[in-house]
Amino acid sequence: MEQNSLIKGKVHYVGVNDRNKHLFEGMWPLPYGVSYNSYLIDDDMIALVDTVDINFFEVYIHKIKKIIGDRPINYLIINHMEPDHSGSIRLIQQHYPDIIIVGNKQTFGMIEGFYGVTGQQYLVKDGDFLALGHHKLRFYLTPMVHWPETMMSFDETDGILFSGDAFGCFGTLDGGFIDSRINTDKYWDEMVRYYSNIVGKYGSPVQRALQKLGGLPINTICSTHGPIWEENIAKVVGIYDKLSKYEAEEGVVIAYGSMYGNTEQMAEAIASELSAQGIKNIVMHNVSKSNPSYILADIFKYKGLIVGSPTYSNQIYPEIESLISKILLREIKVRYLGLFGSFTWAGAAVKRMGDFATQSKFELIGDPVEMKQGMKDITYDQCANLGRAMADRLKADRE
Repeated sequence: MEQNSLIKGKVHYVGVNDRNKHLFEGMWPLPYGVSYNSYLIDDDMIALVDTVDINFFEVYIHKIKKIIGDRPINYLIINHMEPDHSGSIRLIQQHYPDIIIVGNKQTFGMIEGFYGVTGQQYLVKDGDFLALGHHKLRFYLTPMVHWPETMMSFDETDGILFSGDAFGCFGTLDGGFIDSRINTDKYWDEMVRYYSNIVGKYGSPVQRALQKLGGLPINTICSTHGPIWEENIAKVVGIYDKLSKYEAEEGVVIAYGSMYGNTEQMAEAIASELSAQGIKNIVMHNVSKSNPSYILADIFKYKGLIVGSPTYSNQIYPEIESLISKILLREIKVRYLGLFGSFTWAGAAVKRMGDFATQSKFELIGDPVEMKQGMKDITYDQCANLGRAMADRLKADRE
């Protein structure tokens, strides 16, 4: 068991898999489940790095005791206080009443607020150091990646970065937990979806954290979700760097609502022209069917966004309005935007979506298209014009 859990040096994996949760944070689908990762450093002084969701405590404590037996844990290092990682703090303290909790000034108020836990505390500031024996940890505060208390712990002995939620992704760990021992194919899209939905708003703090960590000799990343990264560190850091800069590939997301298929036909006409103009990456999402987490992930991937909405009770179609709100919340930058919509007796959606164009500060491309009732020859032409204008703008970036 001990060798099955060993990462390197005296560091062990003691995380758990959640294969039952349907929605992360009550919103985001988990088709591959999710892992809650925790790490045990079995050194002269024993340290536990983060905990797991309280529902898995019995499995968790069994894994810990398989490694250290009845010896006490000296330190509990809390990099991130979100309950899927901090949920077992109170129970850990009950098992190890002399444990010293390590965190920054933001951490301890949250521990008491969530769990009523006080006890012995070791307050760390940016750059502070903790020697465990063989392993020597230095702490780096990374606020708003993606909570105000977040920090990372770097093992200077073996180059291991305990990164909290940073560099994490959705998906359980099926057997192995180190990237070199597993097929990582499923994690790449899930990493983009995780970042887009969970971290997406905080591009600037992520960039500051990357700059702070840039000079460290990191050869292993131990995140709180997903695989431990050794072989793919450059790829993982590159994904987070690109997404936090809001950089995107050539392509277009067409997100639309449609009650009876008329607005959908407008979307089809726009997509057809985009393809005819040489745009290969075209992703279409019916917002009544696609979960917004997948739509947001694609918006982070591609430069072009074309949004379509029928007028609904003199407003924007509710699912489109919800999507727009989620886009604005994440403060996505540098995108090209097109708008279209339909109505039966009084048009309102396209006009109201103009407010989204202003608030988002996206570059508005072409003329918005608004259709009364069903498709006509002029509507096909207008949709083609919108698709052509978006294609021309994207192709201009190739030069």
